[in-house]
Amino acid sequence: MPPRRILITGAAGKIGVVLRSRLARPDRVLRLLDLHPPAPAEPGERVELRTAEITDPEAVREACEGVDAVIHLAGHSREHTWQDILSTNVDGTRNLLEGVRAAGVPRVVLASSNHAAGFLPVAEAGEEGFADEAPPRPDTYYGFSKVALEALGSLYHSRYGIDVVCLRIGACAPRPHDERDLSIWLSPDDAGRLFEACLTTPSPGYRVVWGVSRNTRRLLSPAGGEQIGYHPQDDAEDHAAEVVPNRPGLERDHLGASFTTLPLGEPG
Repeated sequence: MPPRRILITGAAGKIGVVLRSRLARPDRVLRLLDLHPPAPAEPGERVELRTAEITDPEAVREACEGVDAVIHLAGHSREHTWQDILSTNVDGTRNLLEGVRAAGVPRVVLASSNHAAGFLPVAEAGEEGFADEAPPRPDTYYGFSKVALEALGSLYHSRYGIDVVCLRIGACAPRPHDERDLSIWLSPDDAGRLFEACLTTPSPGYRVVWGVSRNTRRLLSPAGGEQIGYHPQDDAEDHAAEVVPNRPGLERDHLGASFTTLPLGEPG
């Protein structure tokens, strides 16, 4: 049965806003939690608004009560200081999973990132692209935090039997921006399809899945998404004439591109 009440952390962020309308259903309530107050409910919209920090264990535990599934998006989405990465992205994910465990929530979708594997050499991608289970090769402290998120998800699945799907998301935006995005783009509509598949696929166990659209310039394998019933419909190639060239100096040898040379710990 599709989940009837879903907690979305980081609901006021870019992907949270994308999912708010695309995961709405007549028989579903979205509980929206963010440090910044989410936008007020539209007429007839079935949402519950919560304002709290992911670093507050008690507030997170309370937010997990009475939900059927959790989508965890909260955290820094780019490079940040080591302490802030640990506090928000790593400890915050543990807070979330502890809340899930205590409340008996059966399923969690964790937003990971392609930067968890940013040092994978592009030349080794192969015809089908990097496999979903490609080994972690983080490119920043931010990328490291997503590896830690995946590991925590594995731990809580193995210990407590929680279904955990980790999504290594590419570039989620209305349109691809530059040439690199043509191979890792995730359209907003496909994001909705992807997260819905994560919520409704039967007994996923623990798995890692690339979060990308049906791009012609394939760099990331679609196999994991297909296994959970995700069938993307959008292709970055439709926007190829509109994208800007990769900026000079953008590293093209690795999946993480410019993230592989960012100064560690400097907020981006």
